[in-house]
Amino acid sequence: MRVSSSVLSLVFILVTVTAARQPDLRSRAEITNYEETSSYADVQRVVDGLAASSPLVHVESFGTSEEGRTLPLLVISEPKVTTPAAARKLGRPLVFVQANIHAGEVEGKEAVLVLARRLVSGDLRPLTRQLVILIAPIYNADGNEKVSLQNRSAQYGPVAGVGTRENSKGLDLNRDYMKLDSLEARALVGLMNKWDPHVLVDLHTTNGSYHANHLTYSPILNPNADARLIEFTRERMLAPIRAAMLKNHDWRTYYYGNFSPEGGGGRESARVDPANPGNVTWRTFDHRPRFGNNYAGLRNRIAILSEAYSYLDFKGRVDVTEDFVDEIWKSVAANAKQIMQLTAQADRQFTAPPTARPVELGVDFEIRALPETVGVFVGDVRKVVNPRSGREMLAMTDMAVPVAMKDYGVFAATRSLAMPKGWLIPRASAQGARLSAAVDRLRWHGLTIQEITAPAQVSVERFTIANYTRAERVFQGHREARLIGAFEKAQLSVSAGALFVPADQPLARLAFYLLEPESDDGLVTWNVIEEGLAAGETYPIYRVTNVTALRLTPP
Repeated sequence: MRVSSSVLSLVFILVTVTAARQPDLRSRAEITNYEETSSYADVQRVVDGLAASSPLVHVESFGTSEEGRTLPLLVISEPKVTTPAAARKLGRPLVFVQANIHAGEVEGKEAVLVLARRLVSGDLRPLTRQLVILIAPIYNADGNEKVSLQNRSAQYGPVAGVGTRENSKGLDLNRDYMKLDSLEARALVGLMNKWDPHVLVDLHTTNGSYHANHLTYSPILNPNADARLIEFTRERMLAPIRAAMLKNHDWRTYYYGNFSPEGGGGRESARVDPANPGNVTWRTFDHRPRFGNNYAGLRNRIAILSEAYSYLDFKGRVDVTEDFVDEIWKSVAANAKQIMQLTAQADRQFTAPPTARPVELGVDFEIRALPETVGVFVGDVRKVVNPRSGREMLAMTDMAVPVAMKDYGVFAATRSLAMPKGWLIPRASAQGARLSAAVDRLRWHGLTIQEITAPAQVSVERFTIANYTRAERVFQGHREARLIGAFEKAQLSVSAGALFVPADQPLARLAFYLLEPESDDGLVTWNVIEEGLAAGETYPIYRVTNVTALRLTPP
């Protein structure tokens, strides 16, 4: 049967119009053959396109950047959910993936855009019936727009440049989880308070030592987090994921670290000679909750830091990050029941009836090696010229030699304190504005704060300062401080209007870290509590040891 030319023309027009209406869901990296990275407009185009083309996608803003850019959040689930209450009713784990906290480390941003597309219309669609997936593709939105060929120029692409590590105010957002100086960090913590995901994944790109892993990772490193969550992440999630990454994708992965001399003295070593490694060890980074993975641990949630290897080519870094997140999602789905049980148990540890022995949490810590040596893959790099800038990039070679060495991959508390019943903050009129910034931050973190409604005599431990030191060097706009002193028991006269931060709340571990005077990453550290701190003075917040005399507003 013949088809008339007019009919063929009509069909052609309809197909053309339909195709034109379909949103382009490709990232800028895909469109440019991985020479460029996605701009804020590119990300927003894909986010809007996903929402328009799929009934599984809810999009909302979780805040704004310092320069006023909306921070988008994708919520993907079948059935679609638009509120945390609706997500909880499904009885599934909520998994939050954030990318681009450092806008020079762009692989996570590109990977999550592809992953979102696979979730709504590809091979990962079944996961939307097992999980509620939240994605923040462009956390450091302002830094992302400051693309330059000079930023991270040694990494192997993208050759057209990347954004900045810091936000528009020069703040490293992965050092801002405790002090909350930036609008972005307050917005992200607000997202955690609102959606309360069970698992958090933070996507980065490493540099440093020339190892031969395509990606390294880290669980929670702070020992004050629930030990069951740390062990479960290491043994039940990351160990099988590492095996799956090799078997299913041919990627070498291991715990994050750098080569360092025994004892940690001296500079980290970029290159190691496999034939003569000397006293080299593999050493992780930091236990403090200023880093996102450790902060999430103090909120009783599983956290995984991902670090694609800087000297793997750009497309390879996007691909390995994509595969790693894919395997994490599959692991969470396979362990869904236990993950939800463990996080709920961690939440109840301080809200359940107290045991005879109070829980102790650390205030001083040290790094420790794993019991056995491990085989860490040693690699090397070669120089490649960036055709856009003419500058040298470093590309990983095929060398991958396992070398047995100690792995300093965990931390332990060297001094601990028993958890009090809570912390007492004297009435505002007695302190003036002295502690108002501290109270603001406690509220931003989502901590429960109650008001004392009647005068009382309260049993407390008060801290007398013996020494107050501040760093000479300014870091992130602060001179980090530490207190040394001693506690003594006392009776304190408390006026109505004073504030009480109870320890019988799910975020008790976070409250401890923020409020204890000897904390190594608390409100004292970041000069939020500063006025009146001197030798011989009393720290202005008190540990409450008996709450029976307190009359409090409901939590």
